[in-house]
Order: sequence, then structure tokens, then C-alpha cells
Amino acid sequence: MDRLTALNAFVRTAELGSFVAAGRALGLTPSAVGKAVTRLEQQLGVRLFQRSTRSIRLTDEGAMFLERCRRILDDLDDAHAALTQTQEVPRGVLRISAPNVSYHLLLPALPEFIRRYPEIELELDFNDRMVDLIDERIDVAIRGGELSDSRLMARPLYLFQLRLCASPDYLERYGIPTSPQELEQHSAIRFRFPNSGRMQRWPLKTPNDEYSLRMKHIITCNNVDALRSATVSGLGIGCIPDFMVTEALSNGTLCTVLDEYIEGPTRFSLIWPSNRHLSPKVRVFVDFLCEWFKSVN
Repeated sequence: MDRLTALNAFVRTAELGSFVAAGRALGLTPSAVGKAVTRLEQQLGVRLFQRSTRSIRLTDEGAMFLERCRRILDDLDDAHAALTQTQEVPRGVLRISAPNVSYHLLLPALPEFIRRYPEIELELDFNDRMVDLIDERIDVAIRGGELSDSRLMARPLYLFQLRLCASPDYLERYGIPTSPQELEQHSAIRFRFPNSGRMQRWPLKTPNDEYSLRMKHIITCNNVDALRSATVSGLGIGCIPDFMVTEALSNGTLCTVLDEYIEGPTRFSLIWPSNRHLSPKVRVFVDFLCEWFKSVN
């Protein structure tokens, strides 16, 4: 078995957690995968896995070697793609990570993308966790706010504004706040990020969100759709992205408050690993979405 096959056997075993699963993925027997890994360990003079009767796990040396092997195999894939992409039809599984709230923006664009590129299979992961694109093998992600990871390339996608909203019924009962200080007399419907447990900061031009934190928190939830529904129901004031309340503001179901005290807009960006060759499927997805949102933003 050649060295490249041995590296593939090691990487797939590390990712899938067993020789059986790695063999199934590679079209080899579990015994062949195990022997390939053992020979690799002998060549390197280190143990890559700790083995027991029930499981295998990476050693510290194995974890370090795994990162190098992934880069080597990625570079080989990129070299192949660079030679063939001019004549290649974009195809394959495209793994996309995006914040939960972004599905309101992303899903309307997908029918046209799928019509244009029927050979691409989209694998969507909507969550608010800070996904590591490189470690978790994500092709492209949507992220909000400032981006600081030098390993990533980015293109701006969509500019949006967080709004403080309340129903007309709520404002009739409790009054319209005319300054951030008056928020202390109101009830808040707050969003808590499900993975970090951190409370979403309201975009007020005041230090540390101080006035909204002193409000009575009538509801705290980890779903923006539920937050919007509670706000429409008149339970309190909620902080909601503008693209989720366009219709409600238009038909008068919701009203905005304190617009003059709200900080400027933020944006969603498309990001992908900078050390990867831009494969045809990623390239067409990035170009398509940027054009799509340019037409609607």
C-alpha cells in the first residue's frame, strides 16, 4: 500500500473513529486500514492512536500529524481542481454553515441556485456556534459582524440593521420610550445565543447595554422567530433584525422605537478557508449569492 493511501487511511480513521468506518469510506477492509496505519506508525516511529478493545483515539502526536495530513491531502485536491476546473461542471457536496436567523435570507435564493447548478448538493448547517471551517471541513460559511481570522477569506454579503420593536398595543399600554433611560420602565424580550449562553447586546449608543440590562426580562429565548412572535403578541420590546420585521412594520403589526439611539448597521459576510483553492462549487456559490443579495439589498 503506497504512502498516499496510508495517509488517507489514517485521516479517515481519525475522522470516523474506527477502522471499520474508515474502510467502508475508502472501499478497503478494516484489516487493510489497520495495517496501513500500523505501517505508518512504524515509519514515523511514533504511536498515532491509543487503541483499546472498544475504541481508538488520537495521541498528541497523532493529533498534530492529522492537521499536517489534512493540509497535504487538501493541497493535492486543490492541485487537481486547479488543472481541471476550467472544463469541470461544478458538482459535489457543498457544506455550508450559517447562523440560525440567516435562513430567512438564504432559503429564497436557493431555488434559482439549484436550477443553475443541479450537480451541486447543498448540505446546510444552521446554528449559532462559532464553527471552525478548517477543522470541521466546512466549504463556506455565513457570519455576522467583524471577521478577524487570518486563515479565512471573506466577501461582504448583506447589510442589515437590528431594530428595537414593540407592538402598538404594548406601546399604548406602557408608553413609547423616548430615551434609553426610559427602557428601565419597560419589559424586554431578550435573545440568548444557544451555544455560548451569552445574551445578545442591544445596539444602543450607551456603554455596556446598561439600560436594557436593567429592564424587566419578561422572556429570554434562543430562537429569533419565537422572539418576534412574542414581540408581536405585545409582551414587551424585542431586538430583531430588520429583514425579519419588514412586513410587520409595513402593515403596522410592529413599530420601532429609539431609532435615533441605535448604532449603525452590521453585515453578513461569506467566508471560506484562505489556504484552499477556490473549487468550482465554492466559486459559483460565492459569486451567485453576492449577486443575488446585491439585487435585493
